[in-house]
Amino acid sequence: MDLLLIMGTGHELFREYLLASAAREGTPLWALDPAEPTWQAPYLAGHTVCDVFDPAAAREAVRRVAAEHHVLGVFCWHEAAIQAASEAAAELGLPGPDPEAVRAVRDKSATRRRLTEAGVPQPAFHVLAPGDDGTEAAAAIGFPLVVKPIALGASQGVIKVDDSGNLAAAVAAARGTQQAGMRNDGTLLLEQYLTGPEISVDAAVIDGEYLPYALARKQIGPEPYFEEMGHTVDPHDPLLADTALTGMLAAAHEAVGWRHGSTHTEVKLTPEGPVLVEINGRLGGDLIPYLGMLANGIDSGVAGTRLALGARPDLAHRRERHTAIRFLVPPCSAVVDKIALPPARPGELETVQVAAPGDELLMPPDGYIARYGCLIALGANASECQEILDRAEAETIFECTPLRGAA
Repeated sequence: MDLLLIMGTGHELFREYLLASAAREGTPLWALDPAEPTWQAPYLAGHTVCDVFDPAAAREAVRRVAAEHHVLGVFCWHEAAIQAASEAAAELGLPGPDPEAVRAVRDKSATRRRLTEAGVPQPAFHVLAPGDDGTEAAAAIGFPLVVKPIALGASQGVIKVDDSGNLAAAVAAARGTQQAGMRNDGTLLLEQYLTGPEISVDAAVIDGEYLPYALARKQIGPEPYFEEMGHTVDPHDPLLADTALTGMLAAAHEAVGWRHGSTHTEVKLTPEGPVLVEINGRLGGDLIPYLGMLANGIDSGVAGTRLALGARPDLAHRRERHTAIRFLVPPCSAVVDKIALPPARPGELETVQVAAPGDELLMPPDGYIARYGCLIALGANASECQEILDRAEAETIFECTPLRGAA
């Protein structure tokens, strides 16, 4: 049987639409995941339980599948599994990013070195080895600065430091942050803090050609952390036609050796121009690809599937709507007592409940991504989307009990 391998399916609420899109493309899907399928089962022709976060274990599982079936491609949207997926595809001679390129984007310090060599705009930085308290590096970079682990995702352990008095605590917190499937060995980046709004760009890359197709403008939570609180997508954002931005993005992908596959790149729009924050070797996280699909009709699940099979994706617009998402979070680390989101309004408002009564939600620095719900708006423009979100949030009922001793 011909198969497309899906490595690391992720969270149902944030990834089922991608799996459904991949299934509709017609090639039977075979999942490799750490647990037996539940919600994934209707979309699958089969599955293998394995540690997809361990490249050696994942490659062995892929070999077993390939011994019995004809594997046509490997598709992965899970940050912690993209290294294993790239190595499996390379071993089978299938389309995909070069494993060395994946290492270069998974290790933020390697990204910085590659971009330095290529002259791509990026923040001033210093790689902080385990045990280094960062005092000398911080003095060289200057305050404010940003501390971040080199191999985690979703802004976990990323902290702004305004002065030398806060440096030691931020370094300790970044080194103590853990994320499922990823390793934090204590090596950190100290980076210049960049001013200006932040965007993300989802793109397809095929034969080295960089093809951006969705741009999201990001809302960040209160300092000193960088929790993502929302995104807004304009199907015809003028930045997608900005050659300074798109040229810089293409140069950055060339610098890290990324010639095939989906990417999600984050950029700061500083007063001096666009500056590269990081490249992620996968589709955007959360519901960013879903927002893009609502806005312009380009389905990232379909585009990623075709890339995994070695085909050029169709990136033509099929829809023209502004979209926005707002993540709902508790006021502090707490136990959920009650949640009631407003009713959805087709074509205007969608809602997603993420937590349930009894759940513990940990806000930074106790934890990260402590969301209890998401509100998604569709409107004629960005202002209308924000008005819809404001009304929906005002209608939302959330009750909680703060955790004793929570930060």
